[in-house]
Amino acid sequence: MKVFVTGVAGQLGHDVMNELARRGHEGIGSDVASEYSGVQDKTAVTRMPYVSLDITDADAVERVMDEVCPDAVVHCAAWTAVDLAEDEDKVEKVRAINAGGTKNIVRACKKLDSKMIYLSTDYVFDGQGSEAWQPDCKDYKPLNVYGQTKLEGELSVSENLEKFFIVRIAWVFGLNGKNFIKTMLDIGKKHDTLRVVNDQVGTPTYTYDLARLLVDMMETDKYGYYHATNEGGYISWYEFACEIFNKAGYATRVVPVTTEEYGLSKAARPFNSRLSKAKLVEAGFEPLPTWQNALGRYLKELGY
Repeated sequence: MKVFVTGVAGQLGHDVMNELARRGHEGIGSDVASEYSGVQDKTAVTRMPYVSLDITDADAVERVMDEVCPDAVVHCAAWTAVDLAEDEDKVEKVRAINAGGTKNIVRACKKLDSKMIYLSTDYVFDGQGSEAWQPDCKDYKPLNVYGQTKLEGELSVSENLEKFFIVRIAWVFGLNGKNFIKTMLDIGKKHDTLRVVNDQVGTPTYTYDLARLLVDMMETDKYGYYHATNEGGYISWYEFACEIFNKAGYATRVVPVTTEEYGLSKAARPFNSRLSKAKLVEAGFEPLPTWQNALGRYLKELGY
């Protein structure tokens, strides 16, 4: 199967490309840079074909997609800097990427009859309550610009395509790019004590494990909405930080605080990022390993 992957310089796109190579699929990666700018390891990402593509350029998207003519597209490219998205001078650009760029990919997929996997987020909901959000829930109330523009991307996919997977994820970490774990490890080297919020709850998602699931999905026609995070139960950011330091062998003291006490954030954050993954099992997909297991493997990858 020929698969076009956007956003390969990011955490997930990098791992999707490697998973495609492991399965013997033909992967073509893309990102906005003229050359691949992610982790320079001896992986499939650096061996497979790479195409420079600005997804906000409709003509360029149509041209590249026509040339590649993929059987499926895994759309990982997105603006993910949540706080920066709130700046007045950035909103238009964020919308151009998350909504407009997705619309361009959707248009090309429809023309070529390609399957499409769109990566979305729990931020399309209002983040309130304590019940896990269901994949087919349509009670959309985004709290910030990032969530609103990702929702606009979702709607573009669902309203125009039939062969689509909309996969919402949360608390993502991977080898390529920045994430909470790398931030904690870096801060933990410099400080004996740090404060982490204890009233935002969810489950981490390791891109290595997620990539396997996405390719599993791509190989089927079990289309629709799904939620995908690692198993292992729901935790707070505080509990996650404690486990990171414990597994990494750090003696850093973590102090739990409320979101209000922590402050600093421009964008409103969801208190409830619990995502129900029951539909994955019902559809016959293999769940991701526990986040505890994933964290251990990830730290080993980082040399801890």
